[in-house]
Amino acid sequence: MASSQEANNKLPAWKENEKSALSQDWLVNPVQQKADVYDDGKNIILSNGLIKRTFRIQQNVACIDYSNMSNGQQLLRAVKPEAKLTIDGKQYNIGGLYGQKENAYLLPEWVSGFKGNENDFQFQSFSVTDIPPYIRWKPRGWALNTVPGSGKMLSFTYKSNVDGLKDLLVTVHYELYNNIPLIVKWLSVQNKGNKVITLNRVINEVLATVEEESAVVGSPAQMEKQHGLYLETNYAFNNSMRYDISDQTTHWKADSNYTSQVNYDYQTPCLLEVYPEKATGIELGKGQVFNSVRTYELLMDSYDRERRGLAIRKMYSTIAPWTTENPIFMHLVSRNDEDVKKAIDQCAATGYEALILSFGSHCNMEDSSAANIQRWKTLSDYAHSKHILIGGYSLFSSRRISDEDDVIDPITKKPDAAAFFGHAPCLGSKWGLAYLDKLKYFISKTGFDIFENDGPYPGDVCASTTHPGHKNLDDSQWQQMELQKGLYHWCNEHGIYVNAPDWYFLDGTNKIALGYREVNFSLPRDQQMILNRQNIFDGTWEKTPAMGWGFVPLTRYQGGGPEAVLEPLSDHLKDYEQLMMQYYGAGVQACYRGPRLYDTEATRKMVVGVIDWYKKYRSILNSEIIHLRRADGRDWDGLLHVNPKLDTKGMIMLYNPLKVAITRTIKVPLYYTGLTSSALLREKGGVAKKYPVDRKYEIMLTFNIAPESYTWFTIE
Repeated sequence: MASSQEANNKLPAWKENEKSALSQDWLVNPVQQKADVYDDGKNIILSNGLIKRTFRIQQNVACIDYSNMSNGQQLLRAVKPEAKLTIDGKQYNIGGLYGQKENAYLLPEWVSGFKGNENDFQFQSFSVTDIPPYIRWKPRGWALNTVPGSGKMLSFTYKSNVDGLKDLLVTVHYELYNNIPLIVKWLSVQNKGNKVITLNRVINEVLATVEEESAVVGSPAQMEKQHGLYLETNYAFNNSMRYDISDQTTHWKADSNYTSQVNYDYQTPCLLEVYPEKATGIELGKGQVFNSVRTYELLMDSYDRERRGLAIRKMYSTIAPWTTENPIFMHLVSRNDEDVKKAIDQCAATGYEALILSFGSHCNMEDSSAANIQRWKTLSDYAHSKHILIGGYSLFSSRRISDEDDVIDPITKKPDAAAFFGHAPCLGSKWGLAYLDKLKYFISKTGFDIFENDGPYPGDVCASTTHPGHKNLDDSQWQQMELQKGLYHWCNEHGIYVNAPDWYFLDGTNKIALGYREVNFSLPRDQQMILNRQNIFDGTWEKTPAMGWGFVPLTRYQGGGPEAVLEPLSDHLKDYEQLMMQYYGAGVQACYRGPRLYDTEATRKMVVGVIDWYKKYRSILNSEIIHLRRADGRDWDGLLHVNPKLDTKGMIMLYNPLKVAITRTIKVPLYYTGLTSSALLREKGGVAKKYPVDRKYEIMLTFNIAPESYTWFTIE
């Protein structure tokens, strides 16, 4: 306690004026106050002017205040442990104080009467450091943000007085970032003893939150959860292309201690616990350290869908800046090396920046033979000589390897009986471990810059007891996830750009699909255009433009006739340009899948024109999206890009799907551009026209669009 007291004395004092809510909007203007740890005489306070989390050290540690300083919302209603561990079948609390009788709300004056429990893990000391980098990202291509977020990390260390647990050191970490109401919480467990212990469950966050709604009857599944707190962890999968459906760790539970709640059966979902459900038996040997999932807690100040999406997207660009990296790439279907060289030449001739050997190509990244490595190193060197990045595709799931290497169903004990994709190898099998080694070897030796992983491990459990990468069913999901994350960490830290169809953004992947139905690309091109704009609109609420990719089949894909494809390209220049403009106009990269980017000089000039336009406005086109109107084929649709930090503070993309010209007058919301009194708009780079901004931060814009065409406006 002495060392912690000394550290406490060195903390800056909490000032009364720092308690007041901010008058400026952090989504428009940066907050001046930086993240820091304060002392108010009784408590340790973690704050950055937007968020305040207060801890009382009194026999043990307890969070007694968790508030949003932008709107004054208090999220906490009761004291709970800071974390929980189930070790060798028995649960233990990490920190926490006892004695609160009324659990609907918590008053600071009550806390001095609370006591600790000697059977809980006890507070030892705390430390304050700058936030260490989770991944040492090495950017290779263009990115809107190359600077990782910064802030302060507060860490509390705990030990147990219980026999058999005295050699365990538990540290709970809270990372608070500058200029965003975000805390990242995680814990580590270090085994300093000789005995192997089994972690059956690690709950790294426990919060007794204020209920979102009250109902006399209703289950936790039926009732709304606290909207003031948005949660993510780096443990999500199932290929939904959305985090909320992919999440495997957020558990909203009832709190039977809350006896004054409205719900007659005490079923209000107001107790949050964060843990992976199926990680039930992880062994920790002498000297080993276990690191929990990382819980990203973003405080929300609005129910507005757009504002909530802006906050989530700001979170990604802050703590995972690699998600803003967005190279212009082509998806090549190749039959031989000459096809690759021709595609590289076409990329260089049109301003494209990367080439990915798509599925169905002749690139095999699992072939470690000297001949194969040399072949692709030669092609990689050729690409680099033209300043083009190059990458390849690898399928993991949806394939059968062998009875020995595939995931084993825990019920039938048979391979492939319950795999997510029907067939799947276990990443912890001999084949799976070799697969990872082969990929790293291929990428390292050939100099590839991009890795496209199709069907990565989606959470399959495996009952095998002979796979070297996990012990049994209990640790199979966790260990496979660790292996998968390890691959993506390695790629990210070696400058390898990663496309992967699952939610590994917080562990180093760069891009995921917007979400689409593959057979739709067999439909006529005019229908594809509408569907693609719908996919873009729907896929950019929680993802930045750089985080998603779409699809453009230059050649036949799945099915469909000549009306579905763009080849011959020169015969469909108008459609080709329109598809390019609606993707690049959203800041979204599309997989232009085929053997070439152009077939004639006229086609090349069109492609160059679009790419030059995109590069000219690249920063604003990769900035945040405000959703104006979703495509329905009946009238105009469009998006608005905003960025108050740029000279070009906004860009409007508008589309007319009709076969007649249209003239429309619409309201354009300019609040998130930072403009308050007037705005200068230029249509297609033309003469500037001044528009007054009203008290709702809107302008009235009248525009004309030719049949089945588009227009765009810059905003200054």
